[in-house]
Amino acid sequence: MIIDEGGDPATRQAWTALGGAPGLNGRVGYRGAGALGAARLPVRELARASVGVCSLAAAELAAVRAGRTVADLPGLVVDEGAVSTAFTSERHLRVDGRAPVSFAPLSGFWRTADGWLRTHANYPHHRAALERVLGSGSGSGGLTPERLRAELAGRRAVEVQEAVYAAGGLAVAVTRGFGAPQPLVEVQRTGGRGRELGAGRLPASGVRVLDLTRVIAGPVATRTLGLLGADVLRIDPPGLPEADDAHADTGFGKRSARLDLADRADREVFGELLAEADVVVAGYRPGALDRYGLAAGELVARRPGLVVAQVCAWGWHGPWAGRRGFDSLVQAGYGIAAAEAGPDGAPGVLPAQALDHGTGYLLAAGVLRALAEGGGRVLRFSLAGTASWLVREVPRQPTAPDAREAHGSGAPGPGPWLRETPSAYGRLRYAAPPLAGGPRDWPAGPSRWGTDPARWLPTGDLP
Repeated sequence: MIIDEGGDPATRQAWTALGGAPGLNGRVGYRGAGALGAARLPVRELARASVGVCSLAAAELAAVRAGRTVADLPGLVVDEGAVSTAFTSERHLRVDGRAPVSFAPLSGFWRTADGWLRTHANYPHHRAALERVLGSGSGSGGLTPERLRAELAGRRAVEVQEAVYAAGGLAVAVTRGFGAPQPLVEVQRTGGRGRELGAGRLPASGVRVLDLTRVIAGPVATRTLGLLGADVLRIDPPGLPEADDAHADTGFGKRSARLDLADRADREVFGELLAEADVVVAGYRPGALDRYGLAAGELVARRPGLVVAQVCAWGWHGPWAGRRGFDSLVQAGYGIAAAEAGPDGAPGVLPAQALDHGTGYLLAAGVLRALAEGGGRVLRFSLAGTASWLVREVPRQPTAPDAREAHGSGAPGPGPWLRETPSAYGRLRYAAPPLAGGPRDWPAGPSRWGTDPARWLPTGDLP
């Protein structure tokens, strides 16, 4: 069901921000209903628009590679049930029937003497930092939720935020009022053109992508590029393992290797990979890769025509630009948690980690558009930029009659968009990809994190 002749407003906003040709966004329509419409903020509209522009960018790249004009692009209809299932993929994941734990016991909202604090302690090094700051009086049993609650009740939120961050951990005071405006995407043309790709069976067939990302947003983007035919090679440091469940969810469509960029020999291997790459997707905070000679400007100087797509938490400008962060923390620090607060004033959350997932699909769309235009781009995205778009620009749309009916007692669950496959982690139940016009599934489940060789696939093995 096409929204109107001018297209869905949020889709038009995102497509324009990505530099897409005016009017093409009207080729994307939406049908059905998902489970993201209960929030005060227009999460449903953000989610479907993010998937819509990614679907459109994939169709555009396929047309360019086939020698067709964009005027020949077909109409694309995105199913909102598929979108809402994909945006909550980590909740639907089952590993041999087991449901993963999304948040550790020390991750969550906690009342402080002057408000609320959000902590993130899913990774061992972040939990250890939290315990160093707040667990000195917790006794031999370590820091428990009960002891953390008691400790925070007498302390100011910002004081704890800064102390935990200084110790290498993550905690953010819940703020009222929205953060400073941020751009949805920043695009820099670098000159030079990438290699000629020619026609391919899939939109990104043969494209080589170096994936330097972790935790949902970047991995969702590269998972999507892998779905569309790219050879995606994820590179992680050996000393910072990924959680098995996180990689089981977002490891589809890619291979995973380990390189220590602080090691000269491993940097040389990375340089050999870079020499044949078309795209680098990096999820490190601003400046973190500079010490290895891998700043965006240095990457494009070494590989003219390269597409470099970067994603961070808090934006690329301002006092928090260099800080670590996750979706839940940006929701807390950007004013979203306060906007979604319940009747008792306790902070609320969006019905999905929509900043992560939305940014992931937008990033993939940006890469696809850059490839369609010949490469030579540096793209910058952030969770705060997506948050700024959500709270300031995305308009809420009326629910169509068929969608209102689907929201009733007979509303379909996520079942139609769930799949199962064997994998290196066991048998997985997972969310199907939501793109319109693209493959309906990945050809295989994820390999185990860090176990693949750090080399590109032979040309004959590419789709």
